[in-house]
This record gives sequence, C-alpha cells and structure tokens, in this order.
Amino acid sequence: MEYEIIVVGGGHAGCEASLAAARKKHKTLLVTGNINNIADMPCNPSIGGPAKGVVVREIDALGGEMARNADKGALQVKMLNTKKGPAVQALRAQADKITYPKEMLKTLKSEKYLDIKEGMVEDLIIENDTIKGVKLSDKTAVYAKSVILTTGTYLKAMILTGANKEPGGPHGEKESKFLSTKLKELGFKILRLKTGTPPRIEKSSINYSKASIELGDDLPRTFSFDNKIYYDINNQVPCHLIYTNETTHTIIKEHLKESSMYGGYVEGIGPRYCPSIEDKVVRFSDKERHQLFLEPESIYYDDIYLQGFSTSMPHEVQEEMVHSLTGLENAKILKYAYAIEYDAIDPRQLKRSLETKIIKGLFTAGQINGTSGYEEAAGQGLIAGINASLLLEEKDPLILKRNESYIGVLIDDLVTKGIKDPYRLLTSRSEYRLLLRHDNADLRLRDYGYQVGLINEDIYQKFNQKKEDINKLYNLLKTTRITPKKETNSYLQEIKTTPIKDGMSLYELLKRPEITIKNLEHFIEIPYSNEVKEQIEINTKYEGYIKKSIKEAEKMLALESRNIPSDIDYDKIPNLASEARQKLSEINPTTIGQASRISGVNPADISILMIYLKRNNKND
Repeated sequence: MEYEIIVVGGGHAGCEASLAAARKKHKTLLVTGNINNIADMPCNPSIGGPAKGVVVREIDALGGEMARNADKGALQVKMLNTKKGPAVQALRAQADKITYPKEMLKTLKSEKYLDIKEGMVEDLIIENDTIKGVKLSDKTAVYAKSVILTTGTYLKAMILTGANKEPGGPHGEKESKFLSTKLKELGFKILRLKTGTPPRIEKSSINYSKASIELGDDLPRTFSFDNKIYYDINNQVPCHLIYTNETTHTIIKEHLKESSMYGGYVEGIGPRYCPSIEDKVVRFSDKERHQLFLEPESIYYDDIYLQGFSTSMPHEVQEEMVHSLTGLENAKILKYAYAIEYDAIDPRQLKRSLETKIIKGLFTAGQINGTSGYEEAAGQGLIAGINASLLLEEKDPLILKRNESYIGVLIDDLVTKGIKDPYRLLTSRSEYRLLLRHDNADLRLRDYGYQVGLINEDIYQKFNQKKEDINKLYNLLKTTRITPKKETNSYLQEIKTTPIKDGMSLYELLKRPEITIKNLEHFIEIPYSNEVKEQIEINTKYEGYIKKSIKEAEKMLALESRNIPSDIDYDKIPNLASEARQKLSEINPTTIGQASRISGVNPADISILMIYLKRNNKND
C-alpha cells in the first residue's frame, strides 16, 4: 500500500491532521488501533476553557474541525470570565461523549482522499534519515512521503491504581509496545509522563439537593464562526458544584502511601496544573476544601464525571473518599479512577513546523510532544497536517507567531523551552493575550486558512464582508457627532454618564467605560451583526492597551526576522556562556527571537550572537 501521508493515531490530533491532509487532496491513511475509539474523550467531557477555548476558535479559523464538532455535541455552553476583560474570556462546552466521536468519525469517512485502517504501528521505514512509511504489527508495510505520529498516551502505556500496574491504554485498550523504543534507537530523547482521570458516578445515586447547580449561558454561543446553533439554549444539561471536606482530606492522608504516586509506583511526571486530589491535599495543605464539579458525560448514559477528583488510590480507598463527599454518601462508582503512564519525546527535537529534526518528513503532534488536553492536541494535529502537506507541495511551512495565536505560543513553548511535566496551555503563557482573544480568532488566522486551502471561497467571502463591515462601522462612529443638546444630555444622564459640553463623535463617546455600543443605537441605526459590533466595542475601549501590545509585538517580530543559519557552529562563537552554547547547539533556533526565549540563554549571550552573525555576514 502506498499513500502520500500516513497519520498514526485517531485521537484529536490525528483527526485534525488527517482531515487537513485529505482536504488538501493528498492521499491520506489514518491508522488507529480501534476505529470505535476515534476522537474518543477518555478524560473530561468538555471542550474549551481558559486559553483552550480560544485554541478551538483558532482551529476553526484555520479550517479545522474541532469547533464545528464541539458545537454538534454541546450539552451546555458557557463563556468563562465574563466579569473580567476580553483577554481572559473563553468559551467552554460540556460535550457529549457519544455524539462527539460519532460526528467526527462521520466527517472522516466523508473525506474522499482519506482511508481509515485498524492496526498497530510498530516500526518506521526510514532511508537516509528520511521517512518512507510504517510497518504494522502484522508485518504489513505501508509507504508514504510523510508520516505524522499522534499516538496520545499509548506509547508503552501503563495503568496504575495503588500498587497495581498493568500495561494498557485508556479504557483498557492495547498499548503501543515497540514504537517508542524505535524512536529512541533513532536518537529521540524519550520522556516518561503521567496523567490521570477521576471516578465516574452513577447519576441516580447522587443527592443533588446538597450540590449547587451550574447552568449554561442564556445567550446562544458557538465555537465555530459559522454560528450554527445545535443545542437547545433553554434546555441545557446542568452541572453541579460540591467540595471536598476535612473527612475527605483525612482519608487521603491516612492512605497516602497506598496511592501509585506517593507509594513510589509512578515513574512518570504528572501534570502541574491538573494534579490528582491527593497531590492537591499535600501541596495545598492550608486549603480546607477543594471544589469538584459533577459533569454529565452524555445524554445516552448516566455516568457523571467527578471533575477535580483524579486519583490513583486503590479501589477500596476510592470508595471511602467518594462517600465522604457531601451529596455522594450513597454514590455508586461505575468506573474507578486511575493514573496512566506513557512515553513522549522531547519536543525540543522538533522544528516549529512540527517536523522532527532527526527524520525528514516525520511529524509529531499531541501528547507524544508532551502536552495535555484535547484542544492542545487538536491544534498541533492541524498544524502538522498542514505542514506535512506543504512539505509535499515544496512550499514553506505555516509557522504561527506568538502574537498571532495561542497555537503559535504552544508550539513555540514546546520546541524552544521543552517540558518537564505535561504542558497545559494557560492565558498567562502568552505575553500578547490581549491580542489573542476569543472574539478575533478569525481576524487573526482566517487568511492563513484560506491561503493553505482549508477555507472555501464562500466562507472566505463571508469573512471579507465582516472585515468590510467593521471598517464601515468604524467610519460611521468616527464621522457621526453628537452635540450638547438638551435631549442628548438628558439621555446621557439617564444612562448614568457625564453630559457633554462640546460636540463629540460616537467613537469618542464609546471610549467611556459605562457606554456600550447598544447605547449608541439611541442616536443612530447600526445595521451590523453582533460580531461586528463586538469587535468595534472591544477595540475602541481597549485601544490604548492594544496599541501597546502591538508595539511590543513589533519589537519581538524584529528579532524573529533575524534568521540564524542552520549550519552555525556555536563552539566557534567566542565569549558565549557555556550553558548558552550548550542550549543553542541542542535546540538550534531558527531566529534570534527564538534564541532569546531559550532557558539559560541570557541577553548578553544574544548580544554576542548578534555581533558574531553581523561580523561574519551570517544573517539571512
């Protein structure tokens, strides 16, 4: 068998990579261990959240599928941080664990240039440091010009509960036994990581009268810019909030050594920003309680996901822990929590295109790169699929900058800084988060999606109309003036803002914190969409901060434009600090900007590097 691109693994990264390649009309094969687990959600039943929700919008802007699919399977939708500024607002949806994978599989099967095959990839076919294909466990050889590894948590996966340690992936599927060994033989540095999942509780065994209800928003919201509403806004499935208590914490402390982590059975490093409940109790011993969310997994079955209660305790201890929780005194555990260990590669061995530095044509995306989360995986998968295709087309890769997208921040962090524990995207990781908002993902990235061929003409023309409408509304507000007439000032007093003494444009009036664009409709008709109005309002009110962020980004871009030759020998640069020399040689950054973000490389080292490049005419 022969293809142009092979994608290994059918998780969120694999789905986006496969669709991107196939939609660019490259003959693509998706190899997965079990077709019924494609786009599976083995952990939380949700899509989005802080920073992550913006990534989903960015995927949609570029022509990916996660946003549309999340909209189809939404049980409840909520905009987070609405009382804070737009830089940290993000959408989160409870996603149906039956509908989401079912709809994604339907989408994959509809792609003309995509085949799906069940199988386990055990080896890579390589000639002259170039990928040529893969070998399956049944010894079948499948050839391709590019291969994308999106193996999730399956590389030498081990399931842990207490002292019990068994090979297997999520839900007890077969682990990938040999692929990470092959990668190590090829020169990849292999890391051992850990993640975990909480118990699932039978819905009817929960006393919801002791929990606080958490409802979705009463406004229609979507991840996709297509704005198609699939869920019933007035009939969203509720979540509930409960807390741990002193009894819960006492049980955990008494049995601490029985957990896989504190009993010394875990080799891998767990996620810092999504710790197990026993880790929370130990690390935050001053906290009297920790919040937990009761989240429905699907409308088709009764499992409730106990968000925030991830653990690797033995089953009998989990029973005690769960029954100590208010409202769960008589709860029935349907699935016990567990930890999972798996192999990943050091992402510093990747280019910013997500092609590996060691093997030409070999790309990696998702948890194999040391990340956590469905959204981070999907974003990487989309970029890997695009860039594997562009490599075949002999075109430059799509490299998203840090000021352009959270996906760009994610990838730059991975390949430049590396990871010590599973990487989770946070708004605080972006120095330009006011530029990388939920509302403007299409304005930032849709042109790229169109250029690489994943946004069709109809969608692109609709996008261009939106940009044109934004400009028209800007001009309308800047050219429409109000004067201090009695009627005008009477209205301004009515909406609790200061009356005007001189003439003022509506644009200037909108800068007042208490004024909304809806207030301006008292003076003129504004015949534009809510999306257009939102852009105007945010950009007007935060104009000064946005300009400052753009100015800072321009300084960074100046450094990004200064390329570093790939064949540079850092040992020949005098006066470089030894740590900087070692880190620069190891990562081999492509630009001065990237070099400046490497841990251990100081401003003095960057100055020395820039002088060396200038003197030796090595700046591209």
